[in-house]
Amino acid sequence: MTYKNRLIFLGALIGVLAVTYTLSVVFSSGFGSSASASHVWLESRSAERATRIVFTTEEMGQYELVRRTNQWFVSHNGLEFPARAVRIEDFLSALTTRSAWPIRSSSDSTHARFGVDEGSASRITIYGEYSVLLDLLLGNDDIFRNETYYRKYGQNEVRSGDSSLKMYLVTPVNSWYNLRLIPETEGGNFDINSVQRLSISTDEENQTFSRRNRAWEISGLEVINPSQNNIENYIRSIMNIEGDNFIDYIHRDDPIFNYCRIAIELGNGRIITIRLSEADETGRVFAQVGGREYVYSIPAWSASRIFRTASSFEMQ
Repeated sequence: MTYKNRLIFLGALIGVLAVTYTLSVVFSSGFGSSASASHVWLESRSAERATRIVFTTEEMGQYELVRRTNQWFVSHNGLEFPARAVRIEDFLSALTTRSAWPIRSSSDSTHARFGVDEGSASRITIYGEYSVLLDLLLGNDDIFRNETYYRKYGQNEVRSGDSSLKMYLVTPVNSWYNLRLIPETEGGNFDINSVQRLSISTDEENQTFSRRNRAWEISGLEVINPSQNNIENYIRSIMNIEGDNFIDYIHRDDPIFNYCRIAIELGNGRIITIRLSEADETGRVFAQVGGREYVYSIPAWSASRIFRTASSFEMQ
């Protein structure tokens, strides 16, 4: 082989090796890792068919979210309460969003080390009407506590990813409760313009706010120059009253609810009635909504906003 041909051969060989090395880097650290990291735990179409979600943790035991007639409920310790639809939507969105979930192991010998063995892992099981849609085991956090290890039940593959998914399991059960006295106001979907009249009455006083065309009129309070904006904000605050928990040791027909009555009349003829107890020594009150079986606990800071003085409605 002549010197010139040898140079050509060596140059071509170097070129081939360079291309091979480049491709190996690309596929091992680029496309290859992206393909294995990109993952979705639950397809969106499957999530739409979810009828029951079971959470199992060592700290809180087991509780469920159950959907009936397009409404979600929390079932725990034999009791059932309305669930926050927005929070459930966010939770399912975290499972149905494709993102980086890199594979950390494919060997069952590592399950205990990652905390995803059946004996120690927390668990999320999502059921459809006739089948299990997802059975996910949640294990340890990494050393930086930025990621958590996950494994599908029945599979060896361990992945890691955003630890915020685990937060849904470690928060109290009542974080799933829809504690709004008027559940329809969740997510800001309720139109305040549908309110035609709102009255708050006790044995001692009665305050009424009535819509007249585009303005509000007040009776029961002597307001010289009423602020329409202040009245509107007040009515909105009443519509958005939210408790801090459900109470199971007070019956909805208990006479303590005769202390105060709120009646909200809507343009479609519906009347929402809320009955309140007198404040206890901490300022907390209990509430019961007509047509519903639940009793709500309303914290003092929220209860104190129900009754307002005339000055709070005056134009400044």
